[in-house]
Amino acid sequence: MKNGIFITGTDTGVGKTFIGTGIAAALCRLGIDVGVMKPVETGCRANRGILLPTDALSLMDAAKVDDELDLVNPYRFKAPLAPAVAAAQEGTMIEMRKLASTFRKLHLRHDFMIVEGAGGILVPLTAKGNFLDLAARLSLPVLIVARPGLGTINHTLLTVMAIRQRKLPIAGIVINYAQDRQSGDSERTSPSVIEDRSGVPVIGIVRHRQKMFSDLAEIVNSLDLVNHC
Repeated sequence: MKNGIFITGTDTGVGKTFIGTGIAAALCRLGIDVGVMKPVETGCRANRGILLPTDALSLMDAAKVDDELDLVNPYRFKAPLAPAVAAAQEGTMIEMRKLASTFRKLHLRHDFMIVEGAGGILVPLTAKGNFLDLAARLSLPVLIVARPGLGTINHTLLTVMAIRQRKLPIAGIVINYAQDRQSGDSERTSPSVIEDRSGVPVIGIVRHRQKMFSDLAEIVNSLDLVNHC
């Protein structure tokens, strides 16, 4: 495991920020200096004319960092769209080079970095690139956050396939109950099917609101992060 992870989802709304903040808080409790980055955040609400990137701010709070917000979150947009589309609507362009440079600055300050994407791994990020391109450029292993229930096998296996095509390491899969729902046959059987078909371990199943941020230490242990910081 490299001294950082890139968190992606099989879809939007699967709880990437919840898992990212949980890992950050658990690392902090272990005395590890962890940095965070949300390269682009869309759907930001405005407060007195200033866009507030709530995911980025949550990550910063969990990691207890005082880095400049423009480093943690270089790009933010109001429209809840794919980053490349939101940027185009506002007449601007997201630059991969800037994101990589910003990451390097933060990486020099911290022992371990958590980078959270937006939506899935193939979501358009720049005019021609996506989040998979960014993860490859940052040379980070990818942690996949998936939803439970019907459809998650297909979404997760496609995500694994895309990442492997770029020969990036996969840190593991976390199934997160972002919504309050009961477990049925699909929820009970999907994790083992995903592991069997992908060869990637499901390192955590997080029930809805069952575990708060500081209680995800078992996922940290499964990732074996501490020994690599």
